Amino acid sequence: MHLHIDSLRAKPPHMHISPEMYQDVARRHPDLASQLTVTFSWDSEDFATHMQTAEILFAQRFPRENLATVAPNLKWINAPSAGIEYLMPMDWLPPDVVLTNNSGTHAPKAAESVVMSVLMLNARLPAIIANQRASRWEQIFSSTAAGKTVTILGLGNMGRASARALRSLGITVRGVRRTAAPDDDVDAIFTPGDLHAALADADFLVVAAPLTAETRGLIGAAELDQLKPGAGVVNIGRGPIVDYDALSARLEDGRLSGAVLDVFAEEPLPSESPLWKVKNAILTPHISSDDSARSMPRALDIFFENLQRMIDGVPLRNVIDRNLGY
Repeated sequence: MHLHIDSLRAKPPHMHISPEMYQDVARRHPDLASQLTVTFSWDSEDFATHMQTAEILFAQRFPRENLATVAPNLKWINAPSAGIEYLMPMDWLPPDVVLTNNSGTHAPKAAESVVMSVLMLNARLPAIIANQRASRWEQIFSSTAAGKTVTILGLGNMGRASARALRSLGITVRGVRRTAAPDDDVDAIFTPGDLHAALADADFLVVAAPLTAETRGLIGAAELDQLKPGAGVVNIGRGPIVDYDALSARLEDGRLSGAVLDVFAEEPLPSESPLWKVKNAILTPHISSDDSARSMPRALDIFFENLQRMIDGVPLRNVIDRNLGY
């Protein structure tokens, strides 16, 4: 089978798949790798030429117009990202081509980032850092995180890994997802229809959901006001899920005590954005879930697992629902 791998120069180096990196991972899967002819490119250079014979495409952003004609043998596209909102709507995707993402790649690092962020907010670190910058000595005392409540919006791999890590600290975790089936990784499960109940008096909100038509703007003023006074907010999902104007207002007036925001509607965040100066907000440049050493090797391991599934004729992991967008 012909596998074509395309990398983007604009992405950070840890998201580039070089022939050397591929070979390092392929050595862990020798039987599967032996069945592949692999080509590489940057920024979709010579895309049409490669796609004349490619059966599998490993790429994030690529030409999508007339794909069925450009890539007549294509069976599977694997996107090396968890969120695939940039590929919506999927009217370009040929009906007989399956699209997968690399869900699971980011879970270990995302869980560490969420725990770090929740503990920072619990210790009121945003306010303490602000005091340091103002050369102001003000003792802000806090209690331990054990016994407090976190609501996690989105129970994909990142949300569930975060839930397990938080529960190990004695924190009660409420999970919000589309289905109400019980989940052993959380203490209570809610659907979006019960979102206000899930948020009621929670000490922290963690947003780990993908950006879809249903999640865009899901957390607004009314939802933030369900949280316990002095609560903290973490967003590692996507910026447009949360109304940052409403969040900023509540941080400024003290209704909420702090936020750690890793994702934004526009990235890079413009230097003139008022978010940079919002009281008690810590901003990180979309780095919370990327493991600089292991992200792409882990994504390739997941790819090889799915390749075995394709060969065996069983359903692939991480198949994207064309209507739901994840």
